[in-house]
Amino acid sequence: MALMFRRIARNFIKAGYFPTDEPTLERALSALAPAAGPMCILDPCAGEGVAIAEAAHVLGRERVSAFAVEFDRERASHARQLVDHCIHGDLMDTLISRQSFGLLWLNPPYGDLSKDADGNIGYQGQGRARLEKLFYQRTLPLLQYDGVLIFIVPAYVLDAELVGWLTRHFAELRIYRAVETQFKQVVIFGRRIRQRDQASDAVKATRGLLLQIGQGDADAEELPVEWPFLPYTVPASVEAPEHFYRVSMEPEQFGDEVGRLQGLWPAFDTHLGAAQQSLRPPARALSHWHLALALAAGAISGVVQSKTGRVLAVKGDTHKEKTLQTEYTERDDGSVAETRILTDKFVPVIRAWDMTPGSATHGQVLTIR
Repeated sequence: MALMFRRIARNFIKAGYFPTDEPTLERALSALAPAAGPMCILDPCAGEGVAIAEAAHVLGRERVSAFAVEFDRERASHARQLVDHCIHGDLMDTLISRQSFGLLWLNPPYGDLSKDADGNIGYQGQGRARLEKLFYQRTLPLLQYDGVLIFIVPAYVLDAELVGWLTRHFAELRIYRAVETQFKQVVIFGRRIRQRDQASDAVKATRGLLLQIGQGDADAEELPVEWPFLPYTVPASVEAPEHFYRVSMEPEQFGDEVGRLQGLWPAFDTHLGAAQQSLRPPARALSHWHLALALAAGAISGVVQSKTGRVLAVKGDTHKEKTLQTEYTERDDGSVAETRILTDKFVPVIRAWDMTPGSATHGQVLTIR
């Protein structure tokens, strides 16, 4: 399976995207072996989807479900032709089931994180804030225990903080230099375990090697053409991920839904209430109390035409007024006490817009109390 057409590759490079070179990809995948059951594998920065599709092919396409996340629309459209499930969107805007994947192919974007308007960068750490670390933090919980990590990053990213995470979360750690040296990448292999003690001699030795490579004091060996160790077996998945979707709608999906539903207009009466088509007269003349309730409920409104031809656009309403009542009482000492009592009174009011042609009050708003 070819990585991509040359013309497409040039377009991607111009857009600032550099896929894993083919020799590095082939040699890294030679370190993998499939489990006996069905497997789920994930590439959260999938690009055009070639790397994770090649991994599925090596492990046995009929037994592998390949999942991908890609931010760029054009690359995501290519990835959807190669994988089983692909999300077009930001990884930070996705909901994916934890511990659902036996293989995590992580070749994240490279660079320092920039703060937003509130000074937040979404990074939980004390060291230098890097995109590689952010993507590591976001995707580590998605890998099941005993699952395999293939982590491709520039060697200089391996500071004390990232090395500490790797040695705490993974066993059987191995590091090699990528075949393509333009970006000074290293390929790190590991098997996820539960957090372990950092004091053992083996962990200290691994930690020291990773730090030396990160600081430029040592060079990693080139990724071997043939894997010299026992392969990393990608474990079988208990079940497919329950959640694998973007939190916000994709632009294309939103456009399709708007076109299909046509907004709220087809359901205007359902959402906003249907106007009564036929008006029935009350059983008896309305009292002031009934009239106030009808006005307050908006039941008395609309265009009214009298038998004489007068046309009014009426709108009923009520407002509250207070009536003052004063009482005087004489105290035992002969003084007079004054008591003022305020009582609420609801006053129905109808405002009418005179629309009768030729009327003396045509166009005026009349108040009917």
